[in-house]
Amino acid sequence: MQRPEAWPRPHPGEGASAAQARGATPPTRATEPRFQEPSLYTIKAVFILDNDGRRLLAKYYDDTFPSMKEQMVFEKNVFNKTSRAESEIAFLGGMTIVYKSSIDLLLYVVGSSSENELMLMSVLACLFDSLSHILRKNVEKRWLLENMDGAFLVLDEIVDGGLMTLA
Repeated sequence: MQRPEAWPRPHPGEGASAAQARGATPPTRATEPRFQEPSLYTIKAVFILDNDGRRLLAKYYDDTFPSMKEQMVFEKNVFNKTSRAESEIAFLGGMTIVYKSSIDLLLYVVGSSSENELMLMSVLACLFDSLSHILRKNVEKRWLLENMDGAFLVLDEIVDGGLMTLA
């Protein structure tokens, strides 16, 4: 492959790092795809709402919604979009949302738009199975409210500051 003439040639005996230091770098193409930096922080939020859209449990792991008011507006929008839908995934405001309903509860896991839905679903499934276990298979509002400390413990064990801790 021949070098373009606009690309400065290294001096004899000069290594690639020295050539780069004096400005001899290959040109970049405008058409090259730009990839988002990989991140382990994949979970933006986890929340549980009742059938009326009221918050029962919520944890936000980044500053996408810094105030309580913004969080409540987001949760209301998510509830309005998903409460009557039959699917398990939604896209809203540049975010991927996976959810599951159980009797009188709706469980949500929120990630970025570039997040793998299967990873988010695995967090949701683990959350539901763990709650089912500690609530003795009664994943419903009354039992959740009576065992809220256990629910927060389960959530903290599954998601640690936005990181999935599933093995």
